[in-house]
Amino acid sequence: MDYTACVNAEMDLLPALRRYWGYESFRPLQERIVRSLLQKHDTCVVMPTGGGKSLCYQLPAALLSEQTVIVVSPLIALMQDQVEQLTQMGILAALLNSSVPAAQQTEIMREASKGRYRLLYLSPERLARADTVEWLRNVPVSFFVIDEAHCISEWGHEFRPEYRQMNSLRANFPERTIAAFTASATQRVRHDIIDQLQLRDPHKYIASFHRPNLRYIIKECTGGEQPNLLLKALRAYAEQNVIVYAPTINKVEETVDLLEEHEIPAIAYHGKMDNDTRRENQERWMSDEVRVLVGTVAFGLGINKAAVRAVIHLSLPKSIEQFYQEAGRAGRDGLPADCVVLWQKRDVGLLTYFVEQLTDPEEKARAWKRYIRNFVESRLCRHRQICSHFGENSKFEKCDACDACGSGLDWLAETVVAKQPASRIRALSATITPRSAHSGSYAKATGSAVDPELREYLREWRRATAKEQGVPAFVVMHDTSLDELCRKRPRSMSQLLAVPGFGERKSEMYGQKIFDAFDKFVNGARASVESGFKNRSGHKKKFRKAAGR
Repeated sequence: MDYTACVNAEMDLLPALRRYWGYESFRPLQERIVRSLLQKHDTCVVMPTGGGKSLCYQLPAALLSEQTVIVVSPLIALMQDQVEQLTQMGILAALLNSSVPAAQQTEIMREASKGRYRLLYLSPERLARADTVEWLRNVPVSFFVIDEAHCISEWGHEFRPEYRQMNSLRANFPERTIAAFTASATQRVRHDIIDQLQLRDPHKYIASFHRPNLRYIIKECTGGEQPNLLLKALRAYAEQNVIVYAPTINKVEETVDLLEEHEIPAIAYHGKMDNDTRRENQERWMSDEVRVLVGTVAFGLGINKAAVRAVIHLSLPKSIEQFYQEAGRAGRDGLPADCVVLWQKRDVGLLTYFVEQLTDPEEKARAWKRYIRNFVESRLCRHRQICSHFGENSKFEKCDACDACGSGLDWLAETVVAKQPASRIRALSATITPRSAHSGSYAKATGSAVDPELREYLREWRRATAKEQGVPAFVVMHDTSLDELCRKRPRSMSQLLAVPGFGERKSEMYGQKIFDAFDKFVNGARASVESGFKNRSGHKKKFRKAAGR
């Protein structure tokens, strides 16, 4: 299918959405963005984490035969995951970066010149190379996608100098469409993205920054209080997925040790681990072997796990953008989730110190603009402050989903006893939902028609299947799809195709195996291990080696 066949405004995109993704409808803005790209419009998209950005450029790519969408992405792991997901969906994709052997790179480049791939992922460094630009002139490129586009702006919270080199794209490929995607960009950053990439009369799609299913709680505490508060939190979220952000590698290690001493299984993630260990730990968390991951800011970009019920920061993030992006990894399934900052006075001093060390007046001005102190010390609605920071005029004055508007957490209440027996805490936590105001809908959505034993059995099946194929568990299926399987218990291919996330190719790959798994469960088979191991055998030794100890 070529552009001429795709530009018809009345073209029904739903068959392709069902065929490849197994979805019956688009999320807000997705269809409009897809049509803009099919009609060759430069596009700037700001959509919160979990809003479905990748589908917006992957679907047009799937429709355009013998043409290739070039996706520029900053993370090797993210590229690998997306290529694996697309391959399982039946969409040909590849990546070119330092992780690919030289002989394989040569083969990929040769096949790309023939238009074999619908999507090809490159790093910004690779795109900046003169030989890459010359080679791309021979590739039938349909359009370019710049992912994490806020990295191109010095006003962005994650500015990366190598992204600035992409401002040559327009000169090198003047006839090609360019699309910029990001989850967090203020008005100034959005303007800078458009200017740097020289987008021509771009279509702009700015989703709301209001995440009503998230509850923001900011709590100042002392260094002595913080460990006990964290323990209370993780007992309250027992058997649920949690991300804990720590400011340093040492703090990550100390926190994981603390949790294990109190029989709370946890794994670590940071930039100084070797790639294999880091990816193994991420996969154990993604596949629910361990529910708590403690990481530095190195963890997060491209993480595609929907059912995270809490994100807890153990220090102040550097900016509102960073907090919004990291907190936004909670509740991507649309269900209630908590975003908590347990900060100390010394965090403010440390951030201030780093800003004052900047010698460039403009860089210092940008740092103060992003400074988070006013946000955490304000008593104004957190949701409203975030929307305002990103240039969105909120229609509400009060959200009832943040500490400034009177919302609270059971585990932060003074009446909670810290040293109750673990069994008692688990019993209590079973009655706690992340958002009391939504407790009815949360319970209905997560547990009313899902047999917990079946869920654990299918999770174990998913882990084994993913390990056998050498892919992350979420590539086999997302948590939301797994829960829908438990609810619907399909017994035929047509019934499986009605489960969100199961397109034609994925249904063919896994259909019979899923039916067999259901049969085994009915005949008495159960998960052989409890979700969330009681220890992390060998992890501490591996971790300390990675940390250079």
